[in-house]
Amino acid sequence: MLGAIIGDIVGSRFEFDETPADNFELFLDKPRCDYTDDTIMTVAVADAILNHRTYSESLHDWGRRYPNPKGGYGNMFAEWLSSDEPKPHNSWGNGAAMRVSPVGWLFDDYHEVMDEAKKSAQCSHLHKEAIRGAQCVATLIYWLRTCRITKEEIESAVKHNFGYELPPLGDIMKIGAEGHFDSSCQETVPWAIRCFLESNSFEGAIRNAVMTRGDTDTKAAITGSIAEAFYEVSDTLYEQACSYLEPDMLDIVQQYYQRMQEDL
Repeated sequence: MLGAIIGDIVGSRFEFDETPADNFELFLDKPRCDYTDDTIMTVAVADAILNHRTYSESLHDWGRRYPNPKGGYGNMFAEWLSSDEPKPHNSWGNGAAMRVSPVGWLFDDYHEVMDEAKKSAQCSHLHKEAIRGAQCVATLIYWLRTCRITKEEIESAVKHNFGYELPPLGDIMKIGAEGHFDSSCQETVPWAIRCFLESNSFEGAIRNAVMTRGDTDTKAAITGSIAEAFYEVSDTLYEQACSYLEPDMLDIVQQYYQRMQEDL
């Protein structure tokens, strides 16, 4: 879960305002670095699972608590938040995949992970591509933490189970350098997986995602959520990310890690 939050905060300053350079600083003071809707919605999914809320209720609640995060919300999701009785849109946006990481950590059965990922997506993102993206990310986290699937096995497993082709990292970098920006699940998810596969550390995975440019906070959040299940993440990175969070967010993070300790 904090892997996604770290990626979100690190990537936040590059989505609109800055071009990443080699060896960029991961964290800078607010407002240049800050949490975005990716973090808020990740916390909301965790809250739903930990406190037995519906995904719709929790996402709606947290979105209204924080209506103006850095970068704002996507237009369709902002409309969903503004409704007192929100109905899902036929959206394939990557918001369904960037918030799903708690599902991959808090459920211990493959079929349950797939089902809960679908539920977490379809309350706001009803398109099959959004659901596929959420299920893919949650399943990869589940596989990596329980089956210890190798990197060599991931690409074929992703293609076989979810139908994604993973383009070479060099191609992704080239497209990003040309100013391309796409917030669809069908692009962001396989690109984020490739950023993870071509890394040698958690930090390296986040750096890969940021260097591809475009939707850097969400790409880094998804990459970070997957990488956290494979690599050791330093306490320093966790502490730095938590320093940006609000007290109610930190309360959910604490509940999450207490639950993780109980399940050991």
